[in-house]
Amino acid sequence: MSTIVSLARMIFIFAAALGTVSFSAAMAQDNGVQFSSSDKKVEQAFAWAKGMALHYKGHPKDSVGPWYESALPPRDAFCMRDVSHQSIGAEILGLKQENRNMLTLFTSNISASKNWCSYWEINKAGKPAPEDYRNDHEFWYNLPANFDVLYASWRLYLWTGDKYYINNPAFVHFQEKTVTDYINTWVLSADSMLTRPAHPNAPVPFNESDSFHRCRGLPSYSEGVANLKTGADLIAALYRGLLTYSAILVEKGRLKEAALYSLKAEKYRQQLETHWWDEKDKLYYTYYSNDNHFGKDEGETFLLWFDALKDASRVNQTLSHLSSKTWNVENTSYLPLIFYNKGSWDKARDYILYLSNETTARREYPEVSFGVIEGIVQGLMGITPDVRMHSISTIYKTSAAGNATISNLPLLNTVVDVAHLNARQSSLTNHGKQPLKWKALFYGSYHQAYTNRKPLAIKQETDSQGKVMSFTEVTVKPGQQVKVNVK
Repeated sequence: MSTIVSLARMIFIFAAALGTVSFSAAMAQDNGVQFSSSDKKVEQAFAWAKGMALHYKGHPKDSVGPWYESALPPRDAFCMRDVSHQSIGAEILGLKQENRNMLTLFTSNISASKNWCSYWEINKAGKPAPEDYRNDHEFWYNLPANFDVLYASWRLYLWTGDKYYINNPAFVHFQEKTVTDYINTWVLSADSMLTRPAHPNAPVPFNESDSFHRCRGLPSYSEGVANLKTGADLIAALYRGLLTYSAILVEKGRLKEAALYSLKAEKYRQQLETHWWDEKDKLYYTYYSNDNHFGKDEGETFLLWFDALKDASRVNQTLSHLSSKTWNVENTSYLPLIFYNKGSWDKARDYILYLSNETTARREYPEVSFGVIEGIVQGLMGITPDVRMHSISTIYKTSAAGNATISNLPLLNTVVDVAHLNARQSSLTNHGKQPLKWKALFYGSYHQAYTNRKPLAIKQETDSQGKVMSFTEVTVKPGQQVKVNVK
C-alpha cells in the first residue's frame, strides 16, 4: 500500500471516528450484502459498520497477498485473535480470499523452533510484525491463539462449505500439532493448569523486563495482569479447540479419535466448573497467579465466546456481570453476538448501537465494525449455515415489533436473501444453482406452519436458555423464494 493511500485511509478513518464523514459513498460503490429494517438505528449501525470494515481491506499490490486490517491500524497488520474474531464478519462482507490467505499464513508458520507457535501478528509486507517479533526465541504470543484459529477455521468451513479450511495440508498440520505438541510443550494438559510453570519455554538467559521474554507464551488474552500462571480464557479456548478438532475428525469419518478428543475437551470444561467458580460472589475467577491465588479481571467474555459454560444460572450471572461494567472496545465487540445467542436481545441491540455511536472511544478499531456486522447477521437475524447438512437455519431474535431483511448474503457457495417480516413470518430466496435446506425457526409454541397456504409439518425444540422454538424444514430450489408463516 502506498504512503499516499495509507495516509488517505488514516485521514478517512479519523474523520469517521469524529462523525464528520459518511460511509454512504463507499457503500454506493459496493453492491454486496445489504441490510434493511424497520429499526432504523440498527440499519444505520449496519451501514456504518459495513463502510468502516470494507475500508480496512488491503491494497491488491501488498506483498502479503489479500488481507484486511485486524490489529492496531498504524501497524498495517493482522493479529491471530482479531482475525479469528473478524473472520465471519469478513466472509459476510465478501472478503473470502482475505480470510483464506491470512488463516493460511497463520497455520503454515507454526514451527518447532517457536514451540509450535505461529506469528502472533503479520504485516502487509508478509513479515512477522516487528512490534511482536524479534526472532524465533524472542517474541510476543498469547497461548489461546492456536485454539482460536482452529475454531475460526471450523466456523468458516461451516459457513462457506470450503473444505480447504479442514483439508489443506497447512491446516491439517496446524490442527495436529496444536492438539498434541503445542499442548505438551506449553504444559497445558487439563490436570496441570494450576501447577504449570509460568514460563515453560523461556529464552535463556531470561530477562523479566523484556516483554519478548516475559510474554513468549502468555497464558491468557488478558495482557494487563502481572504474575499470571493461567487464564480462564485459555482453559475455555482449550475446551473449544479440542471439541472443534473432534468435530473435524467426525467429518473425516475418524469416529474413535473424535470421541477421544471430545472426552479430552470435557476435562477442561470440568476444570472450569470445579475450580474456577467463586461461590461467594457467584462469578468465575478469570486468572490464577504464580503465587497460587485466584483473581478476577478480564476474561469472562471468552468463557461465553468459546461456549464453555453449560450451567444456565452461571451463564446468566456472567452475562449480568459483563453488562454491569464498561469494557474496552476489543472485549465489547464480542458482546452483540454473545448476548443475542444467550437470549439477552435488548442488551445485544444496546451494544450494537453503543459500538457504532460516533461518541464511543476507539470505535474505529477494526474489530468493532466486523463485530457489529456479525452481531446483526448471525445474532439479530439468527442466520446459521451448516455445510454438513447443506442447510441454513434462521430465527428472528428481537422482542420488538417490526421487520428486518438481509440480502446478497454469501454462504455455502451461494447467495441468499433472508427476510423476517414479523415474529411469525420469514422468507428465504436462494440465488444459487443448488437446492438449499432451510430450517425456519420461530420463538414460541405454534401448531401449524404454512408456505403458500400449504400446511407443513411443525416441531418444537428449545434453545440453550430453555426458550421454546417452533420450526419447519423446507427445500428451497435454485432461484426460488419460499415464505413460511406459523400459527
